Amino acid sequence: MSAFPIVDAHQHFWDLQRNHYPWLSDAPPANFRYGDTAPLRRNYLPQDYRADCAAHRVVASVHMEAEWDPRDPVGETRWLAELRRTTGLPTAAVGQAWFDREDIAQVLAGHAEYDFVRGVRQKPKTAASPAAVVAGAPGTMSDPRWRDGYALLERHGLSYDLQAPWWHMGEAAALARDFPRTPIVINHTALPADRSAEALAGWRRALETIATQPNVSLKISGLGIRRERWSAGRNAAIVRDAIRIFGADRCMFASNFPVDGLVGSFDTIFTGFKAIVADMPEHEQRMLFHDNAMRVYRLEIAGGCIARTGGAGAPER
Repeated sequence: MSAFPIVDAHQHFWDLQRNHYPWLSDAPPANFRYGDTAPLRRNYLPQDYRADCAAHRVVASVHMEAEWDPRDPVGETRWLAELRRTTGLPTAAVGQAWFDREDIAQVLAGHAEYDFVRGVRQKPKTAASPAAVVAGAPGTMSDPRWRDGYALLERHGLSYDLQAPWWHMGEAAALARDFPRTPIVINHTALPADRSAEALAGWRRALETIATQPNVSLKISGLGIRRERWSAGRNAAIVRDAIRIFGADRCMFASNFPVDGLVGSFDTIFTGFKAIVADMPEHEQRMLFHDNAMRVYRLEIAGGCIARTGGAGAPER
C-alpha cells in the first residue's frame, strides 16, 4: 500500500503577511471545532506542505478555499496562480463564492478564467443542531436566492464543495436532485463531531440519504475531535461506515492540512487511513487514495511526488 500514489483532495495554503484571512488574521473564532487556532496563525506554503507530506507518495493536491477575505473571492485564485507558477503547487483549486450575493455571476466567471479551478465552496448557513433546522432560511441550501446563484455553476462546468453538518444532508440531497449536472463533494465526512451512539446513528442515516444522489461524492477528512489526538482506532468505524454507505468508488481521502495538524501529523492521519482500509481489495484502496480524486477534480498529472519540487506538482499546461 505504501507505493500507492495519493491525491490529497483537500488542503490549504496561506500567507498572512500578504493576504487577509479574517478567521486567522483577526480575532480567533469563538467556537472552532478543534479548539484554539493559535498554531495555525502562521504562514503555510508549499515548502511547509512538502515537508509535512514527505513520508507519503503524494502526487497531486487540491487547494480548498481558505476563508480568504470575502470582499474579493477571486483574489485568492489570482494569488494561487502566482503560487503555482513559482512553486508547482497546488495542482488544482476550489475557489470561494457566495451564492446569494449580487456579484455571484462575476465571481464565478472570474474563477472560471483559471484553468486549474475545478469548483467553488460556500459554507451555507447551518443550524447548531438537528432540532434547530429551519427550512428555507436565508443563506441555506433551500433558500431560493441562494439557489439562483448556485444554478450558475453549471454554465461554467464547476463543481460544488459542501461543508455542512450531517443534519443538513436532506437539504443537500434535494439540491443534488434538483441540479443533477452539478457535481457535489461533501467535505469532512459530513462532520460527525458528536461520537455518541445517537448522533452517529443520525449521521449514518444522513449519509444514506445523500448517497442516493449519483452526482454526490464524499471526502473523508476533518475527523479530528476536540482535545483528542487523531487515531485510527478512534476513527476506523466512521471511515468504514462512510465507505460502506457511499461505496469505494465515491469516497476520497484528504488531509485538511494544515488545519488537521491541530489534531495529528500528516503521517499519523494518512498512515491511519491506510491501516483502516488495509484489508480492502487493492483496486478499491487505489480509488480511495488516488483514482476518485483524479476523476472528481478532473486532474491530469504526470507521476512523481510533490514532496520534491517539480514532477506531478508542476502547473498544468
